[in-house]
Amino acid sequence: MSRPLALVVDDEADILDLIRITLGRMNVSAVTALTVAEAKRQLERHRPDLCLTDLSLPDGTGLDLLHHINTHHPDLPVAMITAHGNMESAVAAMKAGAFDFVAKPVDLSALRNLVESALRLRGRATPTEERTDSEPPLLGDSPAMQQIRALIAKLARTQAPVFITGESGTGKELAARLIHAQGPRRDGPFVPVNCGAIPHDLVESELFGHKKGSFTGALADKEGLFQAATGGTLFLDELADLPLPAQVKLLRAIQEKCVRPVGAAREVPVDVRIISASHRDLAQEVEKGRFRQDLFYRINVIELRLPALRERPEDIRPLAVHILRKLARAAGEPTAVEPWLSEEAGAALMRYAFPGNVRELENILERAVALCEGERIEVGDLYLPVSERAGALESSGAARVALDQAHLSQATARALGMTPLAFRYRLARLGIDRGEAV
Repeated sequence: MSRPLALVVDDEADILDLIRITLGRMNVSAVTALTVAEAKRQLERHRPDLCLTDLSLPDGTGLDLLHHINTHHPDLPVAMITAHGNMESAVAAMKAGAFDFVAKPVDLSALRNLVESALRLRGRATPTEERTDSEPPLLGDSPAMQQIRALIAKLARTQAPVFITGESGTGKELAARLIHAQGPRRDGPFVPVNCGAIPHDLVESELFGHKKGSFTGALADKEGLFQAATGGTLFLDELADLPLPAQVKLLRAIQEKCVRPVGAAREVPVDVRIISASHRDLAQEVEKGRFRQDLFYRINVIELRLPALRERPEDIRPLAVHILRKLARAAGEPTAVEPWLSEEAGAALMRYAFPGNVRELENILERAVALCEGERIEVGDLYLPVSERAGALESSGAARVALDQAHLSQATARALGMTPLAFRYRLARLGIDRGEAV
């Protein structure tokens, strides 16, 4: 296989030499250009696997070249070389589709990491989703979900920070995992952290680590989550819950690509991609003074909004079937005997607003599997709010009896070392009514 080829564009000859030498030591060939026009000619002569371009060029800007490449060579990763501290330009470039950026003076370690990530991406013809029971794909054939999946595939090809918005239960962490799994960092770690679950006085230690003896209880050196995610993706969920002092240090870590553990004298370089999420409106949090505007600007380079389940009711039934199949597999049962929704139950689900979104749908169906008496889940098995379902149980007393019966069935199943779903299937095969069995 021939050596990978990079196109390097800069009007400073010493920068070109430095990058060319660094690439050569990585077994990567390089062609160079001093101007936008010359870079375009090089693109006609060669088929590079990566383009590194300075932002400021004699006959235009790196953004001009980026737009040209996006139009004529859309699969070519482009990284921008920016002046030190010019984060506004770096953010603008990533919003325009740049793969990543490196600041002058060029940090060779950061440059090598960038090139390796770009070449891993270039060497993969078609991104594929990691599909496991624990990390299923984002399901649904609605136009909204088709657009989301297409956007995730595009986001996976860049290192730009992504901010995922959406109500609780819409699948924000799943979307972040899919972006990671389809990108060049897929072989690195995916480290999720719920910012709201970390005590405020421990946020800095959790994110950046600490040195032994740096505070009471620091009995040994501890690696932070940034270090744990090196080479991969750090997912900061519920970012709006991060206290303001920690937001300042997070901003520096993102901008400088290095962290300082608590009690350490020196900063430690880190190579992570940041994906963050919140169910709260960060723009409103900024207006109220609860979230830093500069951090918001930095993490919200690209926004991915996940629609609420009530916005795509046509996806409810296929989602329900997928969840029921997963429950059947977990119970060790063949799909031929899995429970299905009755037409009335399916219609009731489609009328329901689902304030808890997909997570609530999963909970409703798991409970329904435990409660249903027949081979199909009926409306009464769903226990939706009375105003939201048709044909529901007529009295709360009847509901209480059914729930008590379900609890007894679950206890019996546990005593037999079986799941409630498997227990119900065994009773059905034996022709035993579950009420008689308990």
